[in-house]
Order: sequence, then structure tokens, then C-alpha cells
Amino acid sequence: MLDDKPLLQLALKYAAVFLLSTVKFLGGPILGTTAKLNFWLTLLLTIAGMMTTVVIISGVGRVWLKHRQKQRRLRREPIFSRRSRNIIKVFQKFGMGGIAFLTPILLSPVGGTVVATLLGVPRPRILLHMLWSAVLWGTIISFASAKFGHLLHH
Repeated sequence: MLDDKPLLQLALKYAAVFLLSTVKFLGGPILGTTAKLNFWLTLLLTIAGMMTTVVIISGVGRVWLKHRQKQRRLRREPIFSRRSRNIIKVFQKFGMGGIAFLTPILLSPVGGTVVATLLGVPRPRILLHMLWSAVLWGTIISFASAKFGHLLHH
């Protein structure tokens, strides 16, 4: 009988990189390198993690948006904060591409998708822009982590 322990450990590594990438994109490539997964697998799991979040959030985002707006009105909360004003400035200047570009490194997959949904960007545009951003940043961060990750251990 085959030993299932190494297979389970490998599956847990894959799951950890994927799940971390759903909420904290930068963590996926770093964890993948730390777990000694190869570059391509780390990149694939990182992109899949982010895009899973984007698909889910952009799908339920409109319903959630209406619910949050109702809650804000009931509590008389201000609609705009300093941070939300800055995000709107980025959107006005650079569009969905700017939001997508910043999502993996500053906003997180959840935050960037919520922002895009709140700003009324159509779901297909959100998916397209977030995909190229995940591929771009996933490649850069996975490569940097693979090449320079050993420096963190010393």
C-alpha cells in the first residue's frame, strides 16, 4: 500500500497557496516558494486563488452592494472616507485598469473586486482586468520570490 502522508502534505501545500491567494495575493507566491513548489505551479495556484475570489465577489457583489447601501443609510454613515476618495481618484484617472493593477499589491482580491463592483464596472470587464493583473503580478512576485527568497532566510 502506498504511503498517503506525502500526498496529503503536498495537497495541503497546494491548498494553502491557493487559499492564501484568495485573500492576500502577495502571500501565495511567497508561501509557494517557502513550500518549495515550482514556479509554474505556484503561479497557477496564485492566479486561480485570486480569480476564484474575483468570480465569487463580482457575482454576489451587486446584491451585497444594495444591502450595504441600505445599512449605511439606516446608520447615517458617511458614504465617502479618505481612502474611498483616493480610490475613486485612481479610478477616474486610470479606470478599471488602474484598480486591477493595484489590486494584488494594495487592495487585495476582495478589496479590488468590491471597489470595482461598487463603481459599477460590468462583471466581464472586472474579470478580464483582474485576470491580466493576476498573471502580471503573480509572475513578478513568484519570480522574485523564487530568485530572492533565499535572502529572507539569512
